[in-house]
Amino acid sequence: MGKLTAVEVDNITTVGRHADSGGLYLEVDKKGAKRWLYRYQLNGKRTWYGLGGYHKKTNNLAIARASALEARSLVNRGLDPVQHSLSLKAEIEESRKAKEKEKLANQYTFEVCAEEWISKKQSEWSNPKHRAQVANTLRDYAYPHLGNLPVAEVELADVRKCLDPIWETKTETASRVRQRMESVFSYALVNGYRTNYNPAQWKGALDAIYASPEKIKQKKRLETGDDGHHAALPYQEVPEFFKLLSGQDGVGAVALKFKILTVARTGSIRFAQWEQFDLEKKIWIIPARYMKNKKEFRLTLSSHAVEILEGLPQVSDFVFMGGKIGKPLSDGGMRSVLKRMGRRDI
Repeated sequence: MGKLTAVEVDNITTVGRHADSGGLYLEVDKKGAKRWLYRYQLNGKRTWYGLGGYHKKTNNLAIARASALEARSLVNRGLDPVQHSLSLKAEIEESRKAKEKEKLANQYTFEVCAEEWISKKQSEWSNPKHRAQVANTLRDYAYPHLGNLPVAEVELADVRKCLDPIWETKTETASRVRQRMESVFSYALVNGYRTNYNPAQWKGALDAIYASPEKIKQKKRLETGDDGHHAALPYQEVPEFFKLLSGQDGVGAVALKFKILTVARTGSIRFAQWEQFDLEKKIWIIPARYMKNKKEFRLTLSSHAVEILEGLPQVSDFVFMGGKIGKPLSDGGMRSVLKRMGRRDI
């Protein structure tokens, strides 16, 4: 039988610890606050274990006695109530975190992950066109099937829904879509958004399902007689073409002549600036940002190439100006010259 009654517990104000029974105590502090304590001895050591503050309804004498009885049962089994309580709280917290993680995983869809990956990687894609292509191919071919799926739950069968319809008919596009999906899943794996395999992996996975893209393209070239390259002007015809090109007006024609003489990339020529040239030494230093391998490139100029440059007015930073001062030649500037000459075949 306990020494305390419910009325006494409710009315008691004397500071100190008031024993009930079986190790249960009601502690009253100087401010009048009351809390329950359970005293026990385990392995020769006495310990006080808190059972919470007193409350007339939610933690009254009857509830405190039940809590003390539960603690006593643990001690009788050789278990420390304090450590048991800490372990239980840790398990509850771990369970809460797991549920929260599962909830977030369900909200973290493939599309969300892909957009996050694009935002992290786009700084290394210097070509705006390439950045747009990455986003557009995922939007058009991956999101319709995977977009709303949690990235952690996407399976090989889901990836196949994206690739099966286009692998044979749009092989190049399908190959790029696969590569970009593989990168998204790799991003998810290293960041802990996925824990299992990469469902868009080629080697050891999709290569067992699909024919090699190169083999497909090679077969199509054999069937159509196409060698897979852009149509080129036979080098024997270049001298005659160059004469005809010299009769064309406009900056685009001059830029095309300069391209033939230097064999430089179109972008390097369009964005070429006067400060990049040393006409006395006949050297053109192309900055790394205009090179595909992102390394500065030094190009020796022929006398004819130097003559072309010397004949151009220096009214802008750009050597080959577009329609407006301060703007470079447009992307289709040289191609329009070919069309005007009736040479859409090259």
